[in-house]
Amino acid sequence: MTLYSPNCGEWAVSYHGIAKTGAVINPINVMLTPDEVKYVVEDSGAKAVIGSADKAEPLLDLKGSGELKEVVLFGEEVVTGASSFEDWLRKGGDTFDVPQRSRDDLAAICYTSGTTGHPKGAMHSHRNIVTNAHGTALMHVRTERDVLVNSLPLPHVYGSVVFNSSFMYGMTLVIVPRFEEEAVLSAIQTHQATVLDGVPTVYYFLLSHPKFDDYDLSSLTRSTVGGQTLPAAKSIEWTERVKTPVLELWGMTELAGAATANPFYGDNKPGTIGLMYPGSEGKIVSAENPGVELGAGEEGEFMVRGPLVMMGYYGNDQATSDVMAPGNWMHTGDIATLDEDGYFTIVDRKKDMILTAGYNIYPAELERVICGHPSVALAAVGRIPDEARGELAKAYVVLKPGASASGQEIVDFCRGSLAAYKVPRAVQFVDSVPQTSSGKIMRRLLNEVDDGSRAV
Repeated sequence: MTLYSPNCGEWAVSYHGIAKTGAVINPINVMLTPDEVKYVVEDSGAKAVIGSADKAEPLLDLKGSGELKEVVLFGEEVVTGASSFEDWLRKGGDTFDVPQRSRDDLAAICYTSGTTGHPKGAMHSHRNIVTNAHGTALMHVRTERDVLVNSLPLPHVYGSVVFNSSFMYGMTLVIVPRFEEEAVLSAIQTHQATVLDGVPTVYYFLLSHPKFDDYDLSSLTRSTVGGQTLPAAKSIEWTERVKTPVLELWGMTELAGAATANPFYGDNKPGTIGLMYPGSEGKIVSAENPGVELGAGEEGEFMVRGPLVMMGYYGNDQATSDVMAPGNWMHTGDIATLDEDGYFTIVDRKKDMILTAGYNIYPAELERVICGHPSVALAAVGRIPDEARGELAKAYVVLKPGASASGQEIVDFCRGSLAAYKVPRAVQFVDSVPQTSSGKIMRRLLNEVDDGSRAV
């Protein structure tokens, strides 16, 4: 059963209701276009879609696609061709025979964000989901005494693991329908939140908001960040201004959420993604020869195994075999390092690497440096063609409100932290960069905002 709506209470009820019946949950991104929804519904074999009333038209157009037979809409309004969620609730009985399900049975099919191409449906077992929720709560010491503010999209694996760990450990969950700076700041102050979860852009925009210091955020005891790496400079700025640590974690759709985190009780190392979750293993191998395991400090591909790893891609055996390796290890496609204490650091996505005159450049490294500039709110780095060197790095920079900087200033700032070949050869100032609904930069779409400039 497909779930298609913004963050709301009905979504939460539907998610656990579907799981309780033994059916398979298919939560999808509310920002998907009708064609993208059609692809996911048909690919997953969904027999019903539950969604918000504002999605009525595209959902009703899907009836008859693939195996889809039923469209259920939240709210009281009667829409021809659809069932009412409220009506379903009224007709529900007080008793229900819960079907027996194994912890290793299929529980959910969650589609990748499509940042690297066509989305694939990662199959999660009940064990995958519960283990991830437990591990996240354990690493961050989430308890029934906590109040959590969440604006992460619930269909996203980061949002869903936050959601599930809240229910598992009796936390109070404050759901913000969508990220808006003052909505989040107000929710923290009003509900005396102790935990905030967000992607890097949440912290970028909150820190640069002109009314940030008007809100009382003193109730927060820890914050977490995932989805992409938060530059250490931003993590430190948050800690200095809010007096609470930012605990970075890392995960993938293929891992049903997170797999590493900086612990609440233990060393927090800004810029790293922390330690492996209990019961799971990670290692760094040669990107060219995965059979060769690398030592501390060496860059290579991050591989993971354990109870967090998905069952495979739904209906796509070839894609599954491409990422799974002997010994139940899974290729993550991320380039990373491991230090002597067991902390991992993500360098970048293997597929995002820019090759300049034979040198490897990882956009995320440049983005972390650029975001350390006091005038910068957000930065994205992409590749541009170059006849002499093959590819060059170009930075797309969003400035803080009221701030100013020149392209040359950005380049000079980078020279202080980066090898000469890594410094961006072009800088373009933009109002925004392409992002997924969860705040992940879509580097493959940077060409859509590119103005063709090749200078600073």
